[in-house]
Formats: sequence, structure tokens, C-alpha cells
Amino acid sequence: MQLFFGKTKPKANAKDAIVRLRDTLQMLEKRENHLQSKIDTELENAKRNATGNKRAALLALKRKKQYESQIEKISGARLTIETQVMAIENANVNLETIKAMEKGAEAMKAIHGSMDIDKVDDTMESIREQMDLADEISIAISAPMTSIDLDDDELNAELEELEQEALDSQLLTAETPPVTVPNAPTTEPGIRVKQVDSEEDAELEDLRAAMAL
Repeated sequence: MQLFFGKTKPKANAKDAIVRLRDTLQMLEKRENHLQSKIDTELENAKRNATGNKRAALLALKRKKQYESQIEKISGARLTIETQVMAIENANVNLETIKAMEKGAEAMKAIHGSMDIDKVDDTMESIREQMDLADEISIAISAPMTSIDLDDDELNAELEELEQEALDSQLLTAETPPVTVPNAPTTEPGIRVKQVDSEEDAELEDLRAAMAL
């Protein structure tokens, strides 16, 4: 079939199309700049011949108008191509987004393929049962091993007895404070009293003699 109808055209590629369109935009821009330089030249010719050679001035203005008409067409083509580039870019972004979402959907489908809600419920119920069993085991392990029923009042009474014994022991082992004994008098009390009375009598006699004088 290719011998009669020629080769099949390759499918359009968004990236290649955008590159080709941007190259065309650059070419049109160069063409527009070239025409603008011609317009400036013809305008100068018209100004220079406006008073001396009106025919040459009119021809210059006519060429200027033609160039301006071409620039307008080029500007319209550039605007159309720029719009097309933006549309292709947006379409390409949408395409890539859809492809990514399709891949994500396939991945989720593959993950959920071996799962169903009943299986999930059974798994969660098993987890809760194991957690309850772990709590019961922890409580059993942490429970005290003694089976003696302890009476708090009895324990407090025994503690008070021990405290009193410790206090009595401290009092008994404490050091006895030293006793200070006053020194014995070196003279007899009666003799000391007599000496004091004799001295007072002598002083009294001296005072009376002084008053008589």
C-alpha cells in the first residue's frame, strides 16, 4: 500500500510542533524588522522630496503603505502562532496530567486488587484482640506476687513501737552531763563572821571619834 499512496506521515509531536512554531515566529519577527527599516527609509525619501520632487515623494509614500500593510499581516500571523503555541502547551500539560493520573489510578487498583473491606475489618478486629490480650498480660505481670493480707493499722502500730525503742535506746546511751561541785571553804564560817564583825566595829569607832572632834 505504501508504494501507491506514499509513506505514512509520522504522528505529530507536541514538542516538535512547538519548536517549529517558535522558529516561524523568529522568522516573522526578522521579516517585520526588515520591513520596518524599509518603511523608515521610504519615509525619509518622502520627506526629502516633498518640496522638490513631489512624484518621487508620492511613490515613496506608496511603497511605505505597502510595507505597512505587510507588517500588519505579519503581526496577525504572529499573534495566531503565539496563540497556537500557548494552546499546544496547555494541551500538552493536560495530556501529561491525565497520564500521571492514569498511572496513579492503576497503582491504586493494583494495591487494592488483593484487598476488600471484609478482609480489612477482619485484620483490624484481630489487631484489637491482640492489643487487648497485651494489656491483660501487662496487668497480670505487674500484679504483686504476695498473697498475705496486710493490715495497715497493725503495720503502723508496729512502726510506732520500733520508733519508741529507738528513742529509748538513744536516751540510755546519751552521755551524763558533768556535775560541778563548789570548792570547799578554806576557813571556818564562824571565824569569817567574827572577822567581819570586828572590822565593822572598828570602822564604827573611828567614825564616832571623828564626829566628836
